[in-house]
Amino acid sequence: MLDVATGFVVIGVAILIGYIIGRVDLLGPHGRHVLNRLTFFVLSPFLLFVVLSQADVQTLFSALLPVSAIAALVVIAAQALFSRFLWHRSTAETTIAALSAGQVNSNNMGIPLSLYLLGSAAFPAPVILLQLLVFTPISMAVLDAATTGQRSPRRILKRTATNPIVLGSVLGVAVSLSGWELPPLILDPAQLIANACVPVMLIGYGMSLYGQRVLGTAGHRRDVILATALKLVAMPLVAWATAAYVFQLPPEGILIVTVLAALPTAQNIFTYSQHYGVGESISRDTIFLTTVGCVPVLLLIMVLLG
Repeated sequence: MLDVATGFVVIGVAILIGYIIGRVDLLGPHGRHVLNRLTFFVLSPFLLFVVLSQADVQTLFSALLPVSAIAALVVIAAQALFSRFLWHRSTAETTIAALSAGQVNSNNMGIPLSLYLLGSAAFPAPVILLQLLVFTPISMAVLDAATTGQRSPRRILKRTATNPIVLGSVLGVAVSLSGWELPPLILDPAQLIANACVPVMLIGYGMSLYGQRVLGTAGHRRDVILATALKLVAMPLVAWATAAYVFQLPPEGILIVTVLAALPTAQNIFTYSQHYGVGESISRDTIFLTTVGCVPVLLLIMVLLG
């Protein structure tokens, strides 16, 4: 378990550095905004292209994919119902809250933790595929329509199709499906830029924590609490039950999908909320609580299923 602790320490150090940068105001008043745009428009698309283009096709479309999809959709629907119909949140806030509950950090935490806990870094690939080719285009379309007021299907489709994160994901999957092995002339520069994504994203998140208190934003505490409970408790339980009783996966498969479902909320949800200027406190606090809370949850899963 020392390797697991090391993975969390690495991530925690990057966030701490970001917090210190925000505290001393090293990057000035526009630093967070610049880092967010750099991550959204450049670094994330390169990272997603590299990860998906190198993923094995059989792993991408394994039985892990439908199980992960069912677990995610159940908690996303639950959060959306509460946020929209019980608490009367806006469409954009409901989208951010639902994604905070059901979209896992399958890349910058999922890949290293999968390697440390499960012995392979390839297992998160189906979840990455699901989130980037299904959830991301839909959520981008909803957020675009809700924040710009543009309801034209043609405009929504155009904005979604030209979204850099969607483009990077689609191109990566296309390369993986084609079986084309990227030459170093293409892969190495893309890898160089992709390697900057996770640390910059974590530093930007750390900067956002300065001057903020967890659950300190009045009016959204229940959104954060529900999203955290769904993410850390409900989603792993749904994944375990679906894998064991619906798809009847072997013990190794049950362990894999349960661990993946217990990962914390994806950092890129905070990037989305910053980019669209909505639900920032919901995504930020849920990411923080699930990142801290997933440690005992993952250890418990390994004890019970590992």
